[in-house]
Amino acid sequence: MALSGVAALLCGFSPPPQQLPIEARWCLENGRCIELEVADESHEQSRGMQLRGPLPPLRGMWFPYSPPSLARFWMHRTPEPLDMVFVLGGQVVAIEAHAQPCMSLPCRSYGPDQAVDGVLELAGGQAEALGIRVGTPVRIEALGGPPTP
Repeated sequence: MALSGVAALLCGFSPPPQQLPIEARWCLENGRCIELEVADESHEQSRGMQLRGPLPPLRGMWFPYSPPSLARFWMHRTPEPLDMVFVLGGQVVAIEAHAQPCMSLPCRSYGPDQAVDGVLELAGGQAEALGIRVGTPVRIEALGGPPTP
């Protein structure tokens, strides 16, 4: 007999990590493209990268927000350092590099004091390695569809 979700959590059961399909990409000015899982549903956004192993280079997770919102991200149950790239109006407005894992509460939250229309998570150190800085243009292309800001 399967446990209900609440009972499973109370017993210490953790669901498997979320692995979303690659649905978009961000091609940088240097011609390198980052393949993106897209967390566009609230339940996908709340799970994010929890319990995931390290992301390979040129892979990430995109969290779009419409309308723009004040985004706060944390590293609860996220075992690998991440770079968080905050985007508004088609450009990078803030970067939190090497956000550190936090396996037990309380955990620090990350994010600029301004609304953003998207957040990109990459493996720790990838933003710098790819030359991503505040002001870098961002154009997310939906695979099989038109580009989105």
